[in-house]
Amino acid sequence: QVQFVESGGGLVQPGGSLRLSCLASGFSLDYYAMGWFRQAPGKEREGVSCISHGDGTTFYLDSVKGRFTVSRDNAKMTVYLQMDNLKPEDTAVYYCAANTMRSRCGSRMVGHEYNYWGQGTQVTVSS
Repeated sequence: QVQFVESGGGLVQPGGSLRLSCLASGFSLDYYAMGWFRQAPGKEREGVSCISHGDGTTFYLDSVKGRFTVSRDNAKMTVYLQMDNLKPEDTAVYYCAANTMRSRCGSRMVGHEYNYWGQGTQVTVSS
């Protein structure tokens, strides 16, 4: 059974940092691009970041560029999202998923290309 489990969310003040982790079981990260998405209350889900298999090239949503860093450790079956200088507008439930259609990230993140969604982890940025 394939399962992704996100962790590392929490409550943080503006300007603070969090590191999200996504642990896969029953699934090899090899060959697949991996993505982080988020969904805030009342808003549509949006793709935040993607990391390619192999060369590790990345994609970032414009609003998080320079603040978020995605990485992966296939041996540990884990994908990470380091989030620095967090802002209130980053508040959302964050999900990881595997792009089972591509090994490399494209110029945008297309939700239907991703499968095996985790349950999400809540990130709240507030003073």
